[in-house]
This record gives sequence, structure tokens and C-alpha cells, in this order.
Amino acid sequence: MPTTLSESESKRLLSEYSIPFAPEILAVDADSAAEGAESLGFPVAIKLCGEKIAHKTERGLVRLGISNGDEAREAAAALIAASVPEDGATGVLVSPMISGSREFIVGMNRDAQFGPTVVFGVGGVFTEVLDDAVVRLVPITALDANDMTRSIDNEALLGEFRGEPAVDRDALSQILLSLSRFAVDHPEVASVDLNPIIINNGAPIAVDALVELGEGSTAR
Repeated sequence: MPTTLSESESKRLLSEYSIPFAPEILAVDADSAAEGAESLGFPVAIKLCGEKIAHKTERGLVRLGISNGDEAREAAAALIAASVPEDGATGVLVSPMISGSREFIVGMNRDAQFGPTVVFGVGGVFTEVLDDAVVRLVPITALDANDMTRSIDNEALLGEFRGEPAVDRDALSQILLSLSRFAVDHPEVASVDLNPIIINNGAPIAVDALVELGEGSTAR
């Protein structure tokens, strides 16, 4: 069976390739979660973290807009209590709330026939609804990455939008290039899912990450 890394492990591995993540703290209990939230500054988001937790939102394992230490402590305690042994829970992730009205997805998949590919498209809750994404074979060039950001049907989302500046396409292209290099360097990785990538004041920031190792792989 393929092995899924926890969100914190996935981010730790991908951050070596300069993927832009928000700062976060892995807390093992409610008190340390509250302390971490205080140090990061409110509002924060709190999520249960574990190797087998792939769909946190659907299971109600995410708390958003936490505005003070008491709320953080209560939210963390509730999330830890909601975990089951199969989750492989290691604690809760505490991170600042990242705001933005546009969300994208960047991913990597190792196809049995074609090898590794990278994907870029509209993300968040609209990933399945719009099905608007483009795929390229790895390795990609800077020209390929730039072309991917211009090839989705809803490319207008990358321009000025609802009073927000245009997306930094160079930064977005760098994420795609980094994931391409990651795929080449880590043949044991079957897939990567960065969804959503939120556009905050024009800058792309990945707020979730999921790395899946190939069947039989024991690499961490």
C-alpha cells in the first residue's frame, strides 16, 4: 500500500525546494497549541495532523479564524479528541490565517506509462467542479511553467481581481519548476498535492500539502 506523509512531514520535505508555506507550529497538546497561536499572532487556523488524514475539511478536522488563546485551546482539544487510532495523529498544526479570494492547485503525479507529470489549475473547492487544469511531462522548463499559468480556461483569475493585484506569475512558475525538480530527485514519491495555493496580495502561498510515497517505499 502507498504511504501518505503527514501534512507537517510533507511540508518539511517540500520546503527544501523553496515551496512557499506559511509559518506553522506542530503542537502535541491543547496548551502548547494555545501558546503557539499566541506566538504566531491571531487569527490562526488549527488542523489535526496525522499520516492517514487526507481529507481534513470533509471530516471537520479544521478550525479557522481562531481569535484568542482560549479558542485555540478549546479547538485543539476538540480536534485531538476527534482523532481515531487509524489517523496516526501527531498533534495539531497551528498557522496564521492566509486570506485571498483566489485558490489554485499545483501537483505532481507519477504516471505508470508516461512517468512524472506536473499539474496546474484552479484549486480549492472548485477543483472538481471546474476541472480546469493543465499537465506537462517532467522535467519542465521555465518556458513550460510560464505557459502552464497561461493555459487554463480561467486564466483571467491570474490578473487583477476584486481589488487585489495580479498574481506574481514568476513566483507561481517557480513553484511548478520546484515541483518538477522534486519529482526528478525523489523517484520514491508517487504524488504531491498542493491544494489550495492561496493568492495573498498577489503572492502564492501553499496552505496544505500531501506527499504520497510509492508502493513499497520506506523513505521518509
